[in-house]
Amino acid sequence: MRAWFDRGLDTVVTFWRVERRDGVALGFTSHDRDLWFDGLLHRAAPGMVPSAIRRTTGIEPDSAEMAGALDHAAIRADDLAAGRFDGAAVRVGLADWESGESEALFAGAIGAVGRQGAEYTAELLSAKAGLDRELVPRTAPTCRAAFCGPGCSLSPARFTREATVVEIDRERSRVRLGGGFDLAPLVDGHLRWVEGPQAGLEAAIVALDEGWPVLDRDLAEALVPPLRVEVREGCDHTLATCAARFANAVNFQGEPFLPGNDLLTRYGNPAG
Repeated sequence: MRAWFDRGLDTVVTFWRVERRDGVALGFTSHDRDLWFDGLLHRAAPGMVPSAIRRTTGIEPDSAEMAGALDHAAIRADDLAAGRFDGAAVRVGLADWESGESEALFAGAIGAVGRQGAEYTAELLSAKAGLDRELVPRTAPTCRAAFCGPGCSLSPARFTREATVVEIDRERSRVRLGGGFDLAPLVDGHLRWVEGPQAGLEAAIVALDEGWPVLDRDLAEALVPPLRVEVREGCDHTLATCAARFANAVNFQGEPFLPGNDLLTRYGNPAG
């Protein structure tokens, strides 16, 4: 392994590599010209300034900060706001701009993306962040499993269908679907754009408003109907719905009959 900064004058720059969940990979470097290494062109981003990378031998998560990395023209504000970078894999490290050698100092994923004035900021989560998850699930009256996910056992293809967005109401973040099918089962489900500027992105369907599905995301001005989408039914995670609507109570991942904390505050009934 190379020893970095072991000489008085070194040809070392910082690089930042992002691999989105949709397969798009972007690379940036603090050098004043583009660099090609590790099979990817890293764009010159002289304004990118590393401030701190902390690595530990314990189980506490590593941390990294990078100023100016999200300001490059290749990272569009619309894509950040739409969530295309949420959960993207990130590598931050050092590279030799003469030999092409490189070494990652931090590896993780992008967590929450926020905005401070005109600039976007991203939380970086190291691989150790997975150690913070609870191994033993907490009891709950509702189902813990994601609908059609692990533990649920239902097939997502059975509850997914293609549709067309024929009208958009941006003020209420709602869309009108063509096709004339029953929309009530879509509440708590998802809509995925198949075409248009947000193709591949998903939005949760949180309610029905006068027969229009209401989404949990703002609708971009660039969305011009008609647009093809995929919609998947939702589930309210109650035992009644699981049994009556899906006949799947045997896989219910909850404890609907377990007494809650209010049991301690109840008073006895003398008449009982």
